Amino acid sequence: MNDLEMRQLRYFIAVAEELHFGRAAERLGMAQPPLSRAIGRLERKVGVQLLERTTRHVALTPAGEVFLRDARSALDTIDAAVRRARHAGRPERRLRLALKADHDAGLLPRILSAYHSEDIAPVVELVHGAVGEQAPSLRDGRADVALVSGPFDDRGLDHEPLLTEPRLVALAAGDPLAARPALRLADFAGRRLPSGTLVEQSGLLSGLLPGPPSSNGGPARRERVTTSQQGALDTTQILELVELGSIVWFPPASIARRYPRPEIAYRPVVDLEPVTLSVAWPQEARSRAVACFVRNATEVAEAARSALAAAPAHAALTAPAARLA
Repeated sequence: MNDLEMRQLRYFIAVAEELHFGRAAERLGMAQPPLSRAIGRLERKVGVQLLERTTRHVALTPAGEVFLRDARSALDTIDAAVRRARHAGRPERRLRLALKADHDAGLLPRILSAYHSEDIAPVVELVHGAVGEQAPSLRDGRADVALVSGPFDDRGLDHEPLLTEPRLVALAAGDPLAARPALRLADFAGRRLPSGTLVEQSGLLSGLLPGPPSSNGGPARRERVTTSQQGALDTTQILELVELGSIVWFPPASIARRYPRPEIAYRPVVDLEPVTLSVAWPQEARSRAVACFVRNATEVAEAARSALAAAPAHAALTAPAARLA
């Protein structure tokens, strides 16, 4: 694919997403007439009409919808190839590990210690991101291996589960719900999550409409504190909002152990699905460093699972959380 064809794909994607030649031209930093001519040349080369356009209307044809999907995929593949090539050409070898801070089930220090005991292990470069960004970072060439909290989109990836742990609810210690030893998801209808979404709009609950909490959860709480933060909140910001009663949070038990706070109560939620931490890597990966990391991660996780199985009633996960209340 030559440079002109790549430009044509980028031009088409901009028009297809904006559905307006003027806005697309502004987004691309070019004038509208050459953009229109470039789209016309692309359509002639493909051999079908990709866009229906009048003086007032731009829409994708069925062929255009298919071409948009594949054009995005083609450019993503090229961008990923460029990132991987640049990484491979660096003078110092590095293994790029994608992860969400604190979402490692407490395994990361032990994994890195075991990994760096191997002669072939290069420097590990941590690629931090929000929850859900780890798998895409493997596909687009930003990372070589990842620790991923499931479930996740595993297209083009291989992965191995490491450790499954329960999730708890974190809520203000003075919250009426904190007086209960155990809770259900329905008790949190009408409460907000760190994303700002209501619990019942998040997909955690089914069959509930937006509105006040159930009678089990007590009266609806008037919102007193919010945040102007744009984008994902970090753990410290989330904990502060939980303390203030602005939100509730459903972290893995390992995070509850890591962040005991007197103003936060951690409680079990009986119908909340546990979370599984996995190690993932691109299917086409042939790196010895990646294979070494995966092997050490699975061995460390196996040892951790054995230790948990030996603890009465998985006390290593549940008892610390109870003591934090």
